[in-house]
Amino acid sequence: MNKVLLIDDDVELVGMLKEYLEQEGFDPTVAYDGESGAEQALRDTYDLILLDVMMPKMNGIDALRAIRAEKNTPVLMLTAKGEDADRIVGLELGADDYVPKPCTPREIVARVRAILRRTQPSDNAQPVQITVGALTLWPEQRRAEWSGNVLELTSTEFNLLEVLVRHAGRVVSKSDLSLQGLGRPLARFDRSIDVHLSSIRQKIDAYANGRHYIQTVYRMGYQLVRE
Repeated sequence: MNKVLLIDDDVELVGMLKEYLEQEGFDPTVAYDGESGAEQALRDTYDLILLDVMMPKMNGIDALRAIRAEKNTPVLMLTAKGEDADRIVGLELGADDYVPKPCTPREIVARVRAILRRTQPSDNAQPVQITVGALTLWPEQRRAEWSGNVLELTSTEFNLLEVLVRHAGRVVSKSDLSLQGLGRPLARFDRSIDVHLSSIRQKIDAYANGRHYIQTVYRMGYQLVRE
């Protein structure tokens, strides 16, 4: 049973979502403000955190910053419709994805399942290794190294990097990256992929000439360049 922490001050939504999560086989815990939610997230272990942006005491952005300082638990943010700035900041701080409000419990749970499918390693899988240049991934273990050093990636960053590694030397469209990495179709004007890949770039060294291993291909997508 997957443990989910729900942090939101909307009592009605929380009650409805908690009941729906329980019916779908999850074990939900609730916090009604960012401060107590962040404390709970750091005190216990969860498979995923649902985090609202607008909350009393501590907003969702600050709560996410506190959580990411210590843990890489997958975080799905709940954002107000049209609050693009909050979404981008949340993604830059390490949120895995977002769902704009208003939304239904069914929509949220579907997104939760999509994230969990891509973040939980298989117990019986063989430790397959994929290497491209200085980058090595062990997909079943959810582990990545660059030049022998462990890469600290969020779950979504790992997913997107794995897609690029498996297609190394070829261009992958943003649409395919969204479907395979985020588990959802790419929405119009959605900058999630760009923000996540920008974060990955900052964690991987560039070539000596300054050229990066992950290249943007104008109007086509992204490509992991082979050495």
